[in-house]
Amino acid sequence: MSLPVSVLEAAKARGVMIATAESCTGGMVAAALTDIPGSSAVVDRGMVTYTNAAKVEMLGVSPETLDAFGAVSEETAAEMAAGALRHSHAQMAVAITGIAGPGGSDHKPEGRVCFGLADANGVTTQTVEFGAQGRAQVRAAARDHALGLLLGALTKV
Repeated sequence: MSLPVSVLEAAKARGVMIATAESCTGGMVAAALTDIPGSSAVVDRGMVTYTNAAKVEMLGVSPETLDAFGAVSEETAAEMAAGALRHSHAQMAVAITGIAGPGGSDHKPEGRVCFGLADANGVTTQTVEFGAQGRAQVRAAARDHALGLLLGALTKV
């Protein structure tokens, strides 16, 4: 069974609606889920917030957070996930922000992606260094990691 199908089945079994807040993946997580017939039973909405202005306006990310930590940070990912939850009818939200490439910097290298996961228990974050494997590969890896985070949260006991 594919990862998106597993996420949808786990969400349906728990009666959980999902929202996504995506930056570097540009909606790939929402697309992976909504490619599957019947996904409307558990996918509430997906928000692509590529610019900082979109993160502030659509998700309520604090401009101070963006100024202090940057768009690619666990702090921003946390606020994105919390904002997606707050601005939806979902019970679980995943957020992704990162440097897909090409490029990056010594401080924030290509392949660094920060994730946020929000639900009734609060928000958790993590950063994954996928490495400079190319834009398409970083984006696909980030999509799959976000789906894995959702599945893990939906299936934990």
